[in-house]
Amino acid sequence: MKITELSEKLGCEIISGNDNDNNISLENVYIGDLLSVVMSKAKEQSIWVTIQTHLNIMAVSELLDIACIIVVEGMEIEVQTIVKSNELHIPILKTKASAYDIACKLHNLN
Repeated sequence: MKITELSEKLGCEIISGNDNDNNISLENVYIGDLLSVVMSKAKEQSIWVTIQTHLNIMAVSELLDIACIIVVEGMEIEVQTIVKSNELHIPILKTKASAYDIACKLHNLN
């Protein structure tokens, strides 16, 4: 599924990193906010759902080859994070919905 299609179906705004609208697989989703746990548990090409917005999420995403990040709860994303997202072409989506609501929507898309 394309990022633009995913964002429409989830009711998310695409913030950054979506230069080529890559296909995203819905098979791997990881929900977590503690970066060390995300690094040890998330799988390559996962959709990562989090409230974290600081620059370190991009380092973790690059390390794990994360497909996209969905920032929930309407958290404001730091400018440096947006810049790095664009550099790495790792899309960041944003929503006011909770992680639970997004997880349910992702599950129902399968």
